[in-house]
This record gives sequence, structure tokens and C-alpha cells, in this order.
Amino acid sequence: MTLLSLFKNTNNNNPHTLIWGADDFLNDYLMRSYAKEDRFKDLEHVTVDCESDGLDELIASLTESSLFSEQKFIVVKNPFFLTAKVSKKLQKQIDDLQKIFENLADLEDVVVIVASYEKIDRRKKLTKTVLKQFNVVEPQIRPYEVASTTKALIKDEGYIITQSALQLLIERSDQVIDTILSNYQKLKMVATDNKITEKSVMQNVDLSLAQNIFAILESALDKNYREAVERLDNQLREGTNPIQLLAVFENQLELILVVKILAQRGRSEPQIVKGLGVHPYRVKLALRNRLKIDKLENLLRDAIDLEFKYKNGTYREDNFLKLFILNV
Repeated sequence: MTLLSLFKNTNNNNPHTLIWGADDFLNDYLMRSYAKEDRFKDLEHVTVDCESDGLDELIASLTESSLFSEQKFIVVKNPFFLTAKVSKKLQKQIDDLQKIFENLADLEDVVVIVASYEKIDRRKKLTKTVLKQFNVVEPQIRPYEVASTTKALIKDEGYIITQSALQLLIERSDQVIDTILSNYQKLKMVATDNKITEKSVMQNVDLSLAQNIFAILESALDKNYREAVERLDNQLREGTNPIQLLAVFENQLELILVVKILAQRGRSEPQIVKGLGVHPYRVKLALRNRLKIDKLENLLRDAIDLEFKYKNGTYREDNFLKLFILNV
């Protein structure tokens, strides 16, 4: 099994693969995982960056025999030839690539194209050929799929993670898959018997900026004002801009408000998660909050008003943030 199988494949029996999506970090992670498969371990591994190495280098790698093994595993990065931005002076190279990819079945080497673009030019003949001749994988992860995808990825790599550790890893990574994967790399290095525990996450993955700010308002909402003010002071001492703080407060209050309104209208927790496209834990926290809708509306209005007044110079110090926290 390969990590690529966690996503939709057009033809997973075809080793020639196009990994296409806007997330460069995730694409590269999946490509490196694919390259480490046992069936490719004896191949010469070659990487060609089309932007820095050029198309002539790519064509040479695709057409020349390997000096070290019978086959090559060729990774093609920044394949701008799939986009609309291709100079007319490169037409000969484009024609050569067209011929090579049309006859991909005759190629002994394995070709993996990593296209970290939001869009490719589907109208181009060469793009149409690549989409037809390659196994196309589009690694898209919706917010509510982050936990299940992360868990499957960790399991596929032979590691075990407890549910509480998984939850904490995702929270401390702001539900961002790139950050999750980066933090997961740290956890793999310290894992005992390939097991990742909640304690390990707490010791090796720091709270993110957004989560530190999130904790300020969370403490205030729990009426723990001393802790909320201490957390606020720590952030201000570390140089966090008041606008950053207010932006997270507003996002936090808006989410709680929307969740409560949807729940009041009879939506279930899973329906709210899918409808809003946010992580289930954030919805669960919002549902636990005891503030009434009118109070939340007033707090959100106050936060927006404070941001406006700070931007127009009405407030020049940051004491207004403490007053806001104490009024929650």
C-alpha cells in the first residue's frame, strides 16, 4: 500500500504518476513516500526541476539510458509545460515531450510528475496526453477529513498513535496538514516502538501562535480571568500584534456563534462539522460554550469595533485588550 492510495487515483496500476495539487509540501511528502517503495529501491533516482534545469535536461533524462541501473526513477518538479505560461521558443522541446509521453508505455523508466499548481492548462495537447497516460492523483483534504487522513497516513507508515495524541497533534498544528506532517516528523524521531503518545506530543510539539491566542479567549470564556490576562500579557511581551489577537478572537467568537445558531436550528454535530468544513474538535468546544447567542453577538461586535478603533488610532496602547477580555 502507498500513501497515494489514500487519495483518488485514476489508474493505480500505472507506476507513471502525476501528483497534482496546490500544496507543495504535501505533494513532496507523498512523492518521497512513493519513491521509497521496495519496487523502486534498485532504480537510479533522478530529479529534474524544469524551472532551474530546463526542458532539455528533462528530455535528456527521459531518453538517455542509466549508467547505474537498468531503470531510472525520474521525478519531474515544477512542470511548467502543463501550464499556460510556456514560451514559444520552447516549442521544439514541447513537441519532443509530446512524443515521449505519447509513447510512455515503451519507456523503461518510471516517471513521477509533481505539479504543485492550483490550475493546469487542460486545453493544451501535451497536458491532455499527460492526464491520459499517467495515473493522476489529486491530494485534496477537506478540513473535516484532516483527522482521518492523518490517522491513515500514520498507520500506513507503520506507526501507532492514540486518539488523544492524534487530537492534540491536530490542535497544536492548527488543523493545517503541512504543519501536522512537519510535527509528525519530530514525533517519529522520538517514538518508542513506533508508538506516538499524548505525552510525546505535549513534550515535542509547541502550541501554535493561533492556539496560544485561542487559549486566551477560552480561559476568559471559562471565567478564568487571571489565566486569560496572564496569557494575553505573555503574547504581548513576545511581540504579537493586537490586530493578530483581535483577528483570532473574532474568528473564535464567530465560529461559536454560528455553531450555536445551527444547533438551535436542529443541526446535529456531524452536520455542523461537514457544513462549516472545520475540525470536529472546534465544533465540540463551541457546543460546550455556555454563553447565550445575544452575548456572543455583542462580544463579536465589540471585537470588530476595537479592531477598527485601533487601526484608526483611537487606541494606541494595548490595555483595551485586557478590558475586552475582562468583559467576556
